[in-house]
Parts: sequence; C-alpha cells; structure tokens
Amino acid sequence: MVVNRKRLDPDKGLEAAYGARLRRMREERGWKQEDLARRTSYSGKHISAVETARRSPTLQLSSDLDVAFGVADSVDSFEREWRKMAKGVHIEGFPEYVHVERRAVEIRLFEVGIIPGLLQTPEYKRALSAYSVTRGAVTAEQAEERVATLFERQQILRRPRPPMVFVVMDESCLLSLVGSREVMGAQLDRLVEFAAQPFTVLQVAPFSMGERRPSNLPVNILTMPDRSVLAYTESQALGHLEREGDTLSYLVTTYHQLAAEALSQPDSVAMIKEVRKGML
Repeated sequence: MVVNRKRLDPDKGLEAAYGARLRRMREERGWKQEDLARRTSYSGKHISAVETARRSPTLQLSSDLDVAFGVADSVDSFEREWRKMAKGVHIEGFPEYVHVERRAVEIRLFEVGIIPGLLQTPEYKRALSAYSVTRGAVTAEQAEERVATLFERQQILRRPRPPMVFVVMDESCLLSLVGSREVMGAQLDRLVEFAAQPFTVLQVAPFSMGERRPSNLPVNILTMPDRSVLAYTESQALGHLEREGDTLSYLVTTYHQLAAEALSQPDSVAMIKEVRKGML
C-alpha cells in the first residue's frame, strides 16, 4: 500500500522548519505518529498537522516533545525553538515569564484597564486580539496563537493542586467594554466564578482609593516552589523578570499595599455583580 506522504519544505518558514525537524527526529527513532502521540498529551492527527505546518506548535506541545525526545534544556529543545518563534507573537520576555509561571506555587496579579490574562474568557481574549490584527500589530495567525497560549497558561488553574492566585484589579478592568455587552457580561460572570474557588482571592481597587493607590502600573509576582520570589513587568515592547534587588522588594511591597487598600473579596464580588446587571 502506498501512503500519501506530504513532502516537507523547511525553507517555507519557521513553522515548516519546526515540523520538518519534528518528523526527522521522530523517524530517526523509528516512531510512527501514533507512537509519539502516546508519549505526549496530543493525538497522532495533531502531530501530523504540526509536522506539515497545518497547525502551529504550542508551548505545551514543545514541552511534551522535549520530554519525549529527551532534549529538554539542550540545543535541540523544541521549547527553545518555540520561544524563538513566539517572539513574533508575544513581546520579548513574555515567553520566559510563561515558563516560570507554570512552576509557581503562588501567583499575585495587579492589572489596570483589562482583565488579567489568567481570568480571561476565550471570547474576551479573541476580542482583544482581533483589534491587534485590525491595527496591524499582529497577523490573524499570530492572534490565534495568542489565544492558544492563553488557554495553555490557564491549564495551571485546572490542576489537582493549582497554585494560589491572588488578584487585584483596578475598577477600570470592569468598566472597559471589550468585544460586546455579551462578551463582557460573560467575562464578569467568569470573575464571580473565579472568586468562588478555594485557591483564589479576587479584589477590586476602586477609583475611590484616590491618593491611597500606591501604584498604577500592572505587575505579576510569582512565588516559586523553593519560596523564591520573582516579579514581571512590561513596557510597550519588552517584558522583564526581576529576580532580586531593590526593584523586586519595591514591587512586592507595593502589591501588598494595594491589596490592603483594595475592597475585600465579598465587596469586590458585589461590585462585579452590580456592573454585570448593567450588561443585561
């Protein structure tokens, strides 16, 4: 029987090169696509689509492939290759943050203007990404990759033992209409569901805080398994991880001051529900 085997051209782009290398390494080991599928959390059909560049590789797939092929933290790492590709999708520094976020045991977030990524619904994220396409910041394919990356990040919340997640959101996050009233309404419902989880704390920093607001700059703070702490901040074009020093201490202190001045979780949920009524 003749098998219809698609010829691969690694010169057609980064995803084509990724797929061609994946096929080569798989065949060098004498594995079929189904053999590799059993070694990852993906199907043989998905492996085939990535090999032929019909589907974009993701961070999770790349990590699984590194384990399957035994190339983690090496020059042949698929995750390393994915991060190089992702530079066109995410700002520089963000893929490194995603990597450490997956191992965090505690996550503290402060956001202004938009709902924090880990709490976003797919529809909310797609609305944000669609506007990025409209203004020419990313391609449609890159926008969809952003959505896929967010979905993978959110898997940490579905683990049997998820990290503790503490969130302080500026009131502007609730009042900024993203997508449509239906999209925003569903997003607010998601916030209420999030707040009800046993491993979460959700607070709103209201406009009435006034001069008591210690910062207007978003920040992500991670506590790792060894209890070390990292802080992640972004400019328009660059993300940066702070691992030590006075800046890290300042960001951690500022976050705790924000949390102390913000509404309690019950009052925050009440505010979210009140805003939600206006979406009906």
